[in-house]
Amino acid sequence: MKHAQLDLALNRAPAAPSHIHLIGICGTAMAALAGMLKERGYKITGSDQQVYPPMSDFLASQHIEVQQGFQAAHLHPKPDLIIVGNVVRAVNPEAIELAHLGLPYLSMPQALAHFFLQGKIPLVVSGTHGKTTTSSLLATTLLRMGDAPGFMIGGIVEAFGRNYNVSESPYFVVEGDEYDTAFFNKVSKFHHYLPRYAICTSVEFDHADIFPDLASIKRTFAEFFGRIPQDGALFAHGDDPVLSSLLPSARCPLITYGTGEHCQWRLHEIHSQDLRSSFTFSYQGVMQAPCHLPMPGRHNCLNALAVIALLHRLGFPLERILSAISTFEGVKRRQQIRGTARGITVVDDFAHHPTAVQLTIQALRQAWPQSRLLVVFEPRTNSSRRSVFQKDYAKSFAEADQILIRQALPLDGIAAEDQFSSTRLATDLRSQGLHAQDFADTDEIIDYLAQHAQAGDKVVILSNGGFDNIHSRLLERLHQEA
Repeated sequence: MKHAQLDLALNRAPAAPSHIHLIGICGTAMAALAGMLKERGYKITGSDQQVYPPMSDFLASQHIEVQQGFQAAHLHPKPDLIIVGNVVRAVNPEAIELAHLGLPYLSMPQALAHFFLQGKIPLVVSGTHGKTTTSSLLATTLLRMGDAPGFMIGGIVEAFGRNYNVSESPYFVVEGDEYDTAFFNKVSKFHHYLPRYAICTSVEFDHADIFPDLASIKRTFAEFFGRIPQDGALFAHGDDPVLSSLLPSARCPLITYGTGEHCQWRLHEIHSQDLRSSFTFSYQGVMQAPCHLPMPGRHNCLNALAVIALLHRLGFPLERILSAISTFEGVKRRQQIRGTARGITVVDDFAHHPTAVQLTIQALRQAWPQSRLLVVFEPRTNSSRRSVFQKDYAKSFAEADQILIRQALPLDGIAAEDQFSSTRLATDLRSQGLHAQDFADTDEIIDYLAQHAQAGDKVVILSNGGFDNIHSRLLERLHQEA
């Protein structure tokens, strides 16, 4: 099988490109980058194997030409620059043609850094959990204080109505993912993001398809911390023992937040009502005005505290920061209410790692202590469909009233004993006295919920994918049977 043999000397941007082509343009980050480059006046084309909404609709609205499938012909006439998406492999026909033509090329993170981060003050939000919510809160708070930043975030920020922004602000907020970048650039994305100030929420094992163990995760975070300059700062969750062990890797000022006495920014009491929280906090031992946050859960209060700490470091008055945070509209697919029918509320959330699942359920239990929580879980990521988290998931659903687990689609090339088992998870949960059941497909789950969900119930759907459009389909079914 032929593979692309790229000239590493061409892994650069030309001086003055006019036409830029994106291979794998329909990925969330790639589509956002295409829109950003279009706004900058470049001619943009792209190709992808799976061209379907919502990204196809978004690209069409930006008048960006998207070609179906991957073909060598898509690079004729020759673009000035090729941006290669993470999904593209060395056997891709366009990657092979790219090598043949000898054109300049970049990965998505390299392109973001080259075109949008240089000359800015990058604010990078990293960590195993909470990146999208925290970076969205940071961008929205800056907007409310009159300094709408540039950003690229892995979710639709409600205040902006999209997942990116191009602006003249000196600040650029970027969600710093530790996943790798492209077949020719096997390093974590956040190594390219030129961090001046960075938040790190947590460090746990994840991305089992990329990292063999926790030690390799720790190494990439330690390297990232070492990239923050001395005139910047790292805002670290001080309650996280793994993260705390990595802080000596940083050469910049360290600012900690959390609940421990050692934290400079310390979270004290939390009060929750519905999907809102208020919390008290102190800075260097001095109590501050309370923060009102339109999100439930201790983890979200900690995320907000990180944002407060960073913006305070940038010189924004605390009173303005707190006022702006109180107006946060959220980000799609993070504790998002999709609708109510028959008195049953359907909630959409992106949680998929065992810790994120646990924290999300705990937050929603605090928000709705009197309601039944019916939690629907789809194992979909490369990590969640491996047995590596089998035992961890069994500890994540304790506060749910019912757990409905979709059968995981098997991973190609992975031995049967290394595959995740939805049936085993349901069995393990039942052994704890929990009401758990696995289902063959999405249709079976919808049928079950239509028959057994009751008025007042909250149906919480956890998946990082489309989940066969279960949210809309369930609401439609409930409306029909009302």
